[in-house]
Amino acid sequence: MYKVFFKDRILFLTDSLKQELTIDFNAIHKYTSHHELNEFITKFESNPYLNKGFIYGSNKDVLLAALKKCFKFITAAGGLVQNNHNELLIIHRLGVFDLPKGKTEKGESFEETALREVEEECGIDGLKIEQAICSTFHTYQQNNIHFMKETVWFKMSHTGSNTLSPQVEEQITEAKWLDRSQINTIFKNTYPSIIEVFKSAGYTH
Repeated sequence: MYKVFFKDRILFLTDSLKQELTIDFNAIHKYTSHHELNEFITKFESNPYLNKGFIYGSNKDVLLAALKKCFKFITAAGGLVQNNHNELLIIHRLGVFDLPKGKTEKGESFEETALREVEEECGIDGLKIEQAICSTFHTYQQNNIHFMKETVWFKMSHTGSNTLSPQVEEQITEAKWLDRSQINTIFKNTYPSIIEVFKSAGYTH
């Protein structure tokens, strides 16, 4: 199953509907054609009362590929960083807690993007990728263009200086190390996709 976030709303893409359908869904669509899928997405986007929907078909990867074609698809990568004191690296951007991430550049691997973005957005080095965590998908609109972004997340370790310098030109007002016991404070003011990253990495609230 794939999850696609529309801000605080969510679409599930599944090829196991009987096992994964929940009782609190508001919309459902059986994939048959691009045209009908596009119509369903338009209705889902425009109706704020549709909080949870399902798209189902015989192959979830086919569903994901079809959904990408309904948007301008872009890729990004980011990191969940832990230092030697078992603290986690958090940023504050546009009034919301977030994790450092950014768009991939031409010729970059996801790993290279993730390392570069964490270094740039937080002003640190001494980073090492430990393992992949997950991919998250979310949609947004900009200049009347509908985007769908896949962000590939990596768990990282940090062994350098703990001094942080937020990248203000990226509207980051704060970068800080947070004790793992304080994760709940982040979950109260962050994006659902970021909570998904923490959960996939084994941090629960």
